[in-house]
Amino acid sequence: MKLVKTLFVCMCCSLLLMNTQCDEDDDFQVSSCGQPVIIDNAFFETAESSDYVLVDSSITNDCLTVEISASGCDGESWSMVLVDSGNVAESSPEQRYLKFVFTNNEACLAVFSQVREFNLSTLRVDGSTEVVLNIEGFPEPLLYSY
Repeated sequence: MKLVKTLFVCMCCSLLLMNTQCDEDDDFQVSSCGQPVIIDNAFFETAESSDYVLVDSSITNDCLTVEISASGCDGESWSMVLVDSGNVAESSPEQRYLKFVFTNNEACLAVFSQVREFNLSTLRVDGSTEVVLNIEGFPEPLLYSY
């Protein structure tokens, strides 16, 4: 009987200990928008892109949303990635340099539009709350605040 009582007290103490664990990771929010940005200087320097037209762009939270148009048959085979050079300009705010690598192997004369999303969270700079995104082919830089 004494063994059962001791076991019961140990189980209660274990449950209380597990209940008081740190909830620090509960405040961490993972953004799940779109595909991640690729940070690779060699890829940035050598990548070539098919032609496309930027229709619209916006940043909401950690998500960059772009609408593009290009010629093609239906746009189903299009591929698009956002590549960062890995270089951060020490300015206020800091600046990053990016470009889209768009692949279109469709040989049709119709024009289609698509909306794509990219997760910018890997572009954050420690000690800063915003970074200027200089995206090749964009008329103006975008300000990413976080």
